[in-house]
Amino acid sequence: MVLNYIWTAFFLVGFVAALGQWIFLGDVEVFKRIIDGTFDSARISVMEIALPLAGIMTLWLGIMNIGEKAGAIKVLAKIISPFFSRIFPEVPKDHPATGHMVMNFSANLLGLDNAATPFGLKAMESLQSLNPNKEEATNAQIMFLVLHTSGLTLIPLAIMAQRAVLGAGDPSDVFIPCMIATYVATLVGMVAVAIKQRINLFNGVVLSWLGGITAFIVGMVWYLSHYMSRSEIEVFSKVSSNLLLFSIIVAFIAGAMVKKVNVYEAFIEGAKGGIQTSLTIIPYLVGMLVAIGVLRNSGVLGFIVSGFNWVFAHMGINTDFTPALPTALMKPLSGSGAKAMMVDTMKTYGVDSFVGRLACIFQGSADTTFYIVALYFGSVGIKKTRYAISYGLLADFAGVVAAIFVAYLFFH
Repeated sequence: MVLNYIWTAFFLVGFVAALGQWIFLGDVEVFKRIIDGTFDSARISVMEIALPLAGIMTLWLGIMNIGEKAGAIKVLAKIISPFFSRIFPEVPKDHPATGHMVMNFSANLLGLDNAATPFGLKAMESLQSLNPNKEEATNAQIMFLVLHTSGLTLIPLAIMAQRAVLGAGDPSDVFIPCMIATYVATLVGMVAVAIKQRINLFNGVVLSWLGGITAFIVGMVWYLSHYMSRSEIEVFSKVSSNLLLFSIIVAFIAGAMVKKVNVYEAFIEGAKGGIQTSLTIIPYLVGMLVAIGVLRNSGVLGFIVSGFNWVFAHMGINTDFTPALPTALMKPLSGSGAKAMMVDTMKTYGVDSFVGRLACIFQGSADTTFYIVALYFGSVGIKKTRYAISYGLLADFAGVVAAIFVAYLFFH
């Protein structure tokens, strides 16, 4: 129901905004841009997202099935089940969903987007097996989605690479601010959903896990920022991320061989679901990305930024950050759109300007909430998202606020 209202609102607001630009500003091209954008969005949904995802899904669902046959997923679930059983009380201990969620969060943490998506879709499928009402999201699915949309990533390699391409003096100077902002988003999202679901976070297991994760992230950030150069950080990220990922594949295969599992047949058995999953999500992707394209091409985001600038100026608040807001506003809607906004901001204001750096921190502070809702819930046929979107956006908002604060702290 929520997606229905949001999807409809995107088209209506976009139409009204476009009509206003035509009547009051004489922009005769606005409707052409919108229509061209709808065709482009539909094409991108299928040709650049769903079809490439089919190959990735086929590969990783096959690998995941080998891991399940080898018992690796159960081992992961058993290790982390004390913590997950507190924040996912509806998921039985040692359930495969726990292992799938661990793999998803680990891939996200390392910035391995291509691997994170298949793991996440498999996790959502596992959680759906526990869902008594197949069209309505469960508490566990909402917690998982909100944590995923907060976009916790240890090293924002793609952002650093883009800054390097544009000639930044130190492309890695946004590394620590991005890490702080995305961690704040994750923590706020977890706590908010826990309060909503009446989950007790004040117990030894949860506090020790959160404290340990926090200490690890802080320690890693401190070490990388003090003892490694930008080029060394990039090499460390590439080597460690891909080494870990390949090690997982080899470990799954080795474990399956020890258990005398037919590895190739197990791979084929799991891989068969890759194409079907990709075909299932196409209508959801096309619908959501076309609506987002209408909103973007109608100029609504520009009006919103101007409104923010006027409001903050009259409140006596420094408005140096407002030119970077299009990236923050686009991020929950479209990852590629937000990236385009970030690049445009750096080109317009300078890659090492305060606004250019802030746009990068916005890009790294959260994930694409609406896209993830459409992708993950759509893959298992969930239509009633309950409060998943609102709490996902709350995590995004926390990341945006944190990004502004750390940008002023580090760069202003």
